[in-house]
Amino acid sequence: MKNLILAFAMLTTFSTIALHAEIKSKTGDFPAKEMKSQNEQIVKMVVDEISRGLPQTVDKYTSFTKIENKGLTLIYTYEINTGAKNDKTVIKESKDRMQKTITKGICQSSKRFLDSQINISYKYINAKTKAFLFQFDVTQKDCLKFYN
Repeated sequence: MKNLILAFAMLTTFSTIALHAEIKSKTGDFPAKEMKSQNEQIVKMVVDEISRGLPQTVDKYTSFTKIENKGLTLIYTYEINTGAKNDKTVIKESKDRMQKTITKGICQSSKRFLDSQINISYKYINAKTKAFLFQFDVTQKDCLKFYN
């Protein structure tokens, strides 16, 4: 919980910086290249801070185990305890249902990141075998239907 509060505080600070940068960018005072560089630094700070509190149990089947960044994309890795189900069954039964829910949640909780062109990706792997199951990549464009 402490890490989530700190991440929220960082996001609020980031949003203020991004808004200031957006205003300056529109007036020509803040070059896009500098804004991108600043956003990359913020993303790295978020990764460093949240990583300190991992792993975290999400529910009885899911653990949040890793956060990393690739450029301006935050990549959250979750491990799923699939029990007796094989990976194909989990993908078939869960992927579509989870994608809708996860995308909506990201759009609501990470709007400020997305508005600043920072994308969010949730990657799911099998907790036991570490096999990749599926991944949801969310951009600002994916959220337009939730914002209107």
